[in-house]
Parts: sequence; C-alpha cells; structure tokens
Amino acid sequence: MSEFIEEIREELAKKVEEQTIPSLPEKILPEKRCYTADEIQAILGICRKSTYALLRRKEFHWFKIGTNYRIPKKSFDEWLNSEK
Repeated sequence: MSEFIEEIREELAKKVEEQTIPSLPEKILPEKRCYTADEIQAILGICRKSTYALLRRKEFHWFKIGTNYRIPKKSFDEWLNSEK
C-alpha cells in the first residue's frame, strides 16, 4: 500500500513540475497603486506594531477594505520623501 502512495506522490510531483504559469503582459497588470501594511513594514524595515502605530498617527492617507489596510503609493511616497 505504501508503494502505491509513493508512486502517486511521485506522479503528482512530476505534474506540478511540468505546469508552467504563463507570464501576463504588463498591459494586463498595471503598475501597483497601493501598498499593504506588510509592504510598508518591509519598505521601512520596522516591526508590525510600529507599522500600525504609524497608520494610527495618520502621517499619510490610508483606507481599509474589510480588515485590510491599503496605503496609496503616491501618498506614502510623498510622506517618505518629505523633509519633516
């Protein structure tokens, strides 16, 4: 029985390797206009708690979609490049 399961696993692994995801033209995927809180965290190199504290201070515009924050790229980039 275990040999049978191993054969199935190998077959599935081969099928996964054979699958390719076609790349989409840039026209279909426009330039990103909003960041997520996780992306802000990564860009600034800060912890999650600091990211949400920054959002609460309203240093730049943000909005929520459900429970997810979205930060307009333009607003964030202007804040980041400001000389405050």
